[in-house]
Amino acid sequence: MIATAHLDGALLTWLWALPFAGILLSIATGPVLYPHLWEHHYGKFAAFFAALVVIPLFFFADSTTVVHTLAHTVLLEYLPFILLLLALFTVAGGIYIEGNLHDSAFTNTVLLGVGALLASVVGTTGASMILIRPLIRANDDRYFNAHVVVFFIFLVSNIGGSLTPLGDPPLFLGFLKGVDFFWTTKHLLVPTLFAAGIVLAAFMVLDVALHHREGNFPVKADPTPDSPLHMHGKINLLLLAVIISAILMSASWKPGVSFPLMGATLELQDLLRDLIFVLVTIASMRMTKSEHRAANQFSWGPIKEVALLFAGIFICIVPVMAMPQAGAHGAFAPLVALVTHADGTPNNIAYFWLTGGLSSFLDNAPTYLVFFELAGGDAKTLMTTGAATLAAISAGAVFMGANSYIGNAPNFMVYAIARDAGVKMPSFFGYMLWSIGVLIPVFLLMTWVFFR
Repeated sequence: MIATAHLDGALLTWLWALPFAGILLSIATGPVLYPHLWEHHYGKFAAFFAALVVIPLFFFADSTTVVHTLAHTVLLEYLPFILLLLALFTVAGGIYIEGNLHDSAFTNTVLLGVGALLASVVGTTGASMILIRPLIRANDDRYFNAHVVVFFIFLVSNIGGSLTPLGDPPLFLGFLKGVDFFWTTKHLLVPTLFAAGIVLAAFMVLDVALHHREGNFPVKADPTPDSPLHMHGKINLLLLAVIISAILMSASWKPGVSFPLMGATLELQDLLRDLIFVLVTIASMRMTKSEHRAANQFSWGPIKEVALLFAGIFICIVPVMAMPQAGAHGAFAPLVALVTHADGTPNNIAYFWLTGGLSSFLDNAPTYLVFFELAGGDAKTLMTTGAATLAAISAGAVFMGANSYIGNAPNFMVYAIARDAGVKMPSFFGYMLWSIGVLIPVFLLMTWVFFR
């Protein structure tokens, strides 16, 4: 029996990681291999794998340890995480851009660049929802337009979300672990500009070439003629500012008021932040016209799926998070050896590629958490002496989510929207050929410049 105040990772075997691996693999394969079963029963999948962790824990640890550990995970990590996603999802879904720009390589490049910047403000999912349809409309009279959506996934749905905790779920989890709000802005700005700049330049060259090639074909009728852009739901921009202010408030205001609950300590500033997320969600729904949400095809389905699946993930990751803390004495000793040099210093190249490799096919948020703990799990140390390691983990999780359709949640969403709009999107492996050809060389160059 484990009778300590927290789970002792040294006493846990690799078998405890199987439910975590199972839920991540089901999330990766379900929408692709068995979509109908997955669509109707994803909540049951999450509950099943969570039960495989919770029930055995009560046999291997005392009930107080189990309850306190689970309460800490749910109250201090899962709820703030999902409430932020809910607020951003609702606010972004209320911003509708009407109209159509005239297609050109310049227009497309600007849209992708603006989208990449927007991703760090409203999140990769929010930016993808707001801009994918205007981008598709701008290119719906072309013979070649699938590449535009592919690069949109690269830049807007992934790389662009690397500069703030709002941008991508892994970074907000880092914020909840104690990473400063603007730490990622400071330490990932240059790597992000480097990667995004190269990818955007590659897109522009390719788009110019394809425009030139299309000049030899008969002109296609434009199903959505050019018209001025008009943004609806501007009140949501103000609500977005409220979300950002709430996060900054929780990071800077420390009144010293806390409330103990089932072994977790709830800080007043964090409770106020989460309440603001809820109020912003309600305000956005009441202050945005229903026709604008309908035009965005807004529904609660995606956020419901995220909430249920991440509930399962956060439960399944509990023992997995304890094992890295045991270091060379735990079940993750081989992984510790991979990310550590012989002299005991961290191998940042390994952190970048291992975090990125797993994030390419599994959800990047829990992958980030695993390697965050593997690097020591102390935010203050990682932000200072371990800054290069934390940057490698953060960049790997965010950037390499673009390597496949299932690497990051917005990827598959954008793919589905584009296919419904008539874009002939590449298959799963066809998309990976694009990422191997475009992104992997960029990541190799990044390794040499930033992480060696």
